Amino acid sequence: MSQTLIAALQNPALYPHPVETFEVIETHISWVILTGPFAYKIKKPVDFGFLNFTTLDARKHFCEEELRLNQRLTDNLYLDVIPVTGSEAEPQLAGEGSPVEYLLKMRQFPQGQLLDKVQARGELTAQHIDALAEQIARFHQATPPVEKNHPLCSAESIVAPLRQNFEQIRPLLSDKADLLQLDALEAWTESSFTRLEPLLTARAGNGSIRECHGDIHLGNATLLDGKVVLFDCIEFNEPFRLIDIASDAAFLAMDLEDRGLRPLARRFINGWLEATGDYQALDLLNLYKSYRALVRAKVSLFRLGQEQDPVQRAVILRQYRRYANLAEGYSGIPSRFLFVTHGVSAVGKSQVAMRLVEAFGAIRLRSDVERKRLHASTGAQTAAVGAGIYDEQATQATYQRLHQLADQALHAGFPVVIDATYLRGAQRKAAWQIAEETGVPFLILDCQAPEQVIAGWLELRRKEGSDPSDATLEVIQAQQASREALDATEQSLSKRVDTNDAASLDSLVEQIRQRLPGI
Repeated sequence: MSQTLIAALQNPALYPHPVETFEVIETHISWVILTGPFAYKIKKPVDFGFLNFTTLDARKHFCEEELRLNQRLTDNLYLDVIPVTGSEAEPQLAGEGSPVEYLLKMRQFPQGQLLDKVQARGELTAQHIDALAEQIARFHQATPPVEKNHPLCSAESIVAPLRQNFEQIRPLLSDKADLLQLDALEAWTESSFTRLEPLLTARAGNGSIRECHGDIHLGNATLLDGKVVLFDCIEFNEPFRLIDIASDAAFLAMDLEDRGLRPLARRFINGWLEATGDYQALDLLNLYKSYRALVRAKVSLFRLGQEQDPVQRAVILRQYRRYANLAEGYSGIPSRFLFVTHGVSAVGKSQVAMRLVEAFGAIRLRSDVERKRLHASTGAQTAAVGAGIYDEQATQATYQRLHQLADQALHAGFPVVIDATYLRGAQRKAAWQIAEETGVPFLILDCQAPEQVIAGWLELRRKEGSDPSDATLEVIQAQQASREALDATEQSLSKRVDTNDAASLDSLVEQIRQRLPGI
């Protein structure tokens, strides 16, 4: 293949649709010809070790794989694989004769709608991140698990690319401080693997290793027809794609944190955890994020040997160190706490909990979500107060589950906020006991709002239909009548939060920072 074919394909008469204009985007592995309504990707005949497109059969196969794999995530974005017949100088699309090349046909969209461009304009929102979390979680639950006897389905296979990072980075470094940092990161990675090997083995056996995306970052997501769409997954290398779903999710979290969007990264992880229920992954997230950061650090260093200009070499090293420092940050000793909300339904507890997620990296555990997961329930529950999944036995089981997950998250090194009503003293005491046994600060967030505000939020929630809570005005009235007030000891462990007052939430965050400076 040559530039002759790329030039010849820029002929409007070849295409069965109007062509507005031609634009060619070139990467190290492909060309993309933009025509206005559609884009056509051509794979370069290159061999980089981790991919090999040098034969026509290979390019056809990987075009078909890219179509298959990305259709899992998109609707009418990846359309067809089209043979190019004729010759490089005089090509035809799907004409007579033997193919000389293959094109992947895609629906074209404005490049400015890519989420990295949206973020660069300061227009990336929490709603975009929530939509990504939901889409990725839904994809991870649907994509097929790797067979247990597959070579990539083992703890050793999971850790192999982590070790490879250090082997490939070390020869490219000469600065003593950089090498010492790399040695420390390698030692932390190996000690983490020793500690986590039983968990990694368990995940290899429980279906957590799946046919994933492999390259989730803001540059591979776009706004299409008003929706966030993830695309461009790894098709050319199975070890990059057949991975732990937690590693797949960790890539986006790392990408957001690298961009200085730590609150959104925390929001994404919480959304993904709530949707998948994969709290087992908490022990692995920092290890996987460190791995992803070092992959980017390594890729930046690969350019160092090709660059002679001292200014550009300094830029490359600066970029490497940014990623290496990000990776090192994931190895730090965590600061933890256990906070619980207290208040009737629709008082704004979830909003308070999310502020702590974004401000401190807390893991939010929601009773409404875990109750339905525990009881395998979907859709609204309109049973009478205290009946069905809201009866005494189900409620007790739900709080036990919340406390089990809180203990798990705390031991994984994360602060925790449990988003539940905690209207009974026994429930609050059980949570406090976990904090005592774990040795972390405990706080009851006493959420308050005027009745008319609660009623307004309840009605808004009903209209939107997206909240997991099934509470009605009748439920709230019953909660008010049966709630057990905080006793004197609990009051000393509580902080009132006026949820309809933004200043009250800001004050809460600032007071936590002052009292727990390591958070």
